[in-house]
Order: sequence, then C-alpha cells, then structure tokens
Amino acid sequence: MTTNTRGMLSIEQLAHAVKNETIETVLVAFTGLYGRFLGKRIDAEFFLDTVVNNGVGACNYLLTVDMDMMPVAGYEFSNWKKGYGDFYLMPDFSTMRTASWLDKTAIVIADVIHEKTRELIPMAPRSLLKNQLNQLAELKLTAKAASELEYFTMKNTYDEARQKHYADLTPYGSYIEDYHVTQCTREEALHGALRYHLKHSGIPVETSKGEWGLGQHEMNVRYEDALLMADRHCLLKQCTKDVADQQALSTTFMAKPFEDQAGSSCHIHFSLWDLKNNAFAGDKDLSGIASSDIFRWFLGGWIKHTPEFMVFYAPTINSYKRYQSESWAPTGLAWSHDNRTAGFRIVGHGQSLRIECRLPGADINPYLAYTAALASGLDGIANKIEPPEHFSGDAYHDEQIDRLPVTLEQAVKLFEASDFVRSVLGEDVAKHYAHFYRNEVKAFDRAVTDWERKRYYEQI
Repeated sequence: MTTNTRGMLSIEQLAHAVKNETIETVLVAFTGLYGRFLGKRIDAEFFLDTVVNNGVGACNYLLTVDMDMMPVAGYEFSNWKKGYGDFYLMPDFSTMRTASWLDKTAIVIADVIHEKTRELIPMAPRSLLKNQLNQLAELKLTAKAASELEYFTMKNTYDEARQKHYADLTPYGSYIEDYHVTQCTREEALHGALRYHLKHSGIPVETSKGEWGLGQHEMNVRYEDALLMADRHCLLKQCTKDVADQQALSTTFMAKPFEDQAGSSCHIHFSLWDLKNNAFAGDKDLSGIASSDIFRWFLGGWIKHTPEFMVFYAPTINSYKRYQSESWAPTGLAWSHDNRTAGFRIVGHGQSLRIECRLPGADINPYLAYTAALASGLDGIANKIEPPEHFSGDAYHDEQIDRLPVTLEQAVKLFEASDFVRSVLGEDVAKHYAHFYRNEVKAFDRAVTDWERKRYYEQI
C-alpha cells in the first residue's frame, strides 16, 4: 500500500499534521487472541520523538487474558511465576492512517515483539500470519484476500444492552432487509457514515447492503494483500463499533446473536499471485473450471485440513450455533461452483478466479483464519492434495458430505490432536492456543444460561 491511498500517512505526513495540530493522538493497536484491538493512545509528539524508533511497552499478559481481561492460569508464555513482564508494540508504518471517525487521531497497527531480541512474539496472531506469508514468498507467490463482514445493529446503546442483559433489544431494521433499498435507506445514517470514514481512513469501500436479518448489514471493502486485508478487517470492526456508539446504537459481530435470525458470516476470499498474474488461473479443466494445478492443490489442502483448524474459523461457543441447515451458513465440506450451500464456493474466472470459504463467522480473528487457510493450502501445493469431487445440488441434505464439528469442544479436540497443526504453528504456539480455546469451553461449562432457567426453574 502506498501513502497515496486516501487517509494513509507516512511519518513525514504525520509530522506535518502534528505541527499543524490536526493530529494530536496516535492510537497504537494490535489484536489479542480474540481478534479485538488492544493498545495505547499516545501523544502524537511523544510518538514521533520516541515510539517511532523504539516502539512502546505493554504487559505480556495481554496474550493470556480472557474476555473480561482477567489473566488465565496455565500458560507457559506468561504467568504469575514469571511476573507478567513486558513485550513491545512496534508500529508497522505501512498501516498508519488517519482515523477519521476519531477526533484528531491517527491509528497504526503494531507487531508484538520481544523487548530484548526485537523478534516477533510467535503467539501473537499477526506474527502467525506473517510467518505463513514468508513461507508463501519462498514459492515466489503472494496472497490476496477479502473479508465480507456481516453484523447486526440495535437501536439500544451498548450501556442499555448491558443493563438489559442483551435481551429484548430493538433491531435497527423492521424486517429482513437483504438487498432491500427502502429499509437500508432508513439505516443510512450509520452505514453511510461508515463508508465515509472507512474511505477517508485508508480503507477503500466497495459496497454495503442489507442482509438476511433484522438490522443485519454487510460491508465489503476492496481486496488486498492478505496481511493488509486482515488489518483492514480489524479496523472495519473497530470503526463500526465506534461510529455506532457515537450514534447511540450498538452493533455485534457475534456469529449467531439471535436464535430466530440468520447468523453473521465472514466469507473470506483467497487467491495466490505470481507477480501480476493470478496463479489460480490456468487452462486445466476442473469440473468445468479453467484453473491451474496450484488452484486445485490449494483447494484440496484447504478442505482437507479444515476440521483440525476449525477453531480458527469458528473460535467461540456461539460460532457453532450458526451452522444450521438452510441458514445460508454451510454445514459440510463440499466445494462447488457458485453454490451457496457448499462450504467452499468457487467464483470468478481468469484473473478474478478465487476460492470463497463460507465457513467463518463474523467473530473470527482474521489473522488466525488467514493463517489456517494459507497453511492448509500450502500443504496442498507441497503434497499435491486433490480436492474431493465437485459437488452440485443441496449440500445441506446430502449425507455423503463430511460434516463440520458441531461444538467448540469437538473442534478443540481435533486441534489438539493434530500433528499438522503442531507442524504449522510449532509445539509451544499450538499448546498456547489449545489452552486458550479449552478455557473458553470451560468458561461456558460453568455458566448458568437463560435457557436453563427458562426450562428448569419452575418445571423440573
């Protein structure tokens, strides 16, 4: 990405903006294991004087906390015995941009590095993706990706939603608004603002549209190199939440926030490129698709390794509630040409040929999902893994299709047992993430839910 993209900032441009007092704060952010931004707001002058060259310290417990920011026991990387020391956040200046939705603020995404060695912390999600991209580069290939993010918006503020225990909320829309122009016009105050702020913050927008739920929307930004797209994905989520908050609304990127509504997906599109050409394009016929061996083997590897990497595509307890028959969310590992019942949908042709994976929900950490996709596809190329037979028809009701894990607990067991996962992530990193997901399961197992009280309080 060049600094010619609207909203992007070089260090020189930032210094000029600071001098003119149009930028006063720099937000340095990275994603923890959940995929949400963590970081520090830094005085812009101090950022230029000190942080540009040295980075900024942060407590290393941030890669071991639960959703409520409580440190979790059992991690080797960071714990009470080791004293919860520091790591450093080193800005990646290619990501620095104006955050137009915030007052006089720039934002830059940081890599998480060792304080002394200055090497990447291997457990950090962005580090995992950079490692896979480095391996891809050895094949003289790059990856381009896109995330199609869906989310629900409520007329309740976040505070109101919390006070109501997130029940009986009022949707922003009154009826299913999939492609519905009139209903979406009523919501344009939010979505128009999002398109504006994203465009003016270095994130070119393609489209927004209503989705198949009450107050559900989809925002699409232009595809980009995989690392930059993962960055854009996280910035899009942050911008959406912040702007909704500013308008006394709330948005959620839960995969399945309401049992009687569609889930929110994050279909991810992938293609590999050799210099200026799509390496998926070719003249070999694969069930009517003109493609290359690289395409075929990448698809084969991606599908083969999906079950053992499922935690990276469906990372929460709630993720698995989305996989319902005839729900627009896939339930099996079929691949097909332009078929929305299949887990993998092949779209485009020639230079636009790409794989759309329909498995992930809106709750993914994009760095991890992209890592799983690339590692699986690269193994497919290395070992010439053939994909299953092309599927046509209704994938929801075909009993011959391999099915996905139906709970996070099942997915964690597959992840922990996988030699392939350990070979990709390394023993320590695989153990770190297995512990993370296992503790998410344990947290749910301890919880008493509204469903249980409604079902058992009086009648049992």
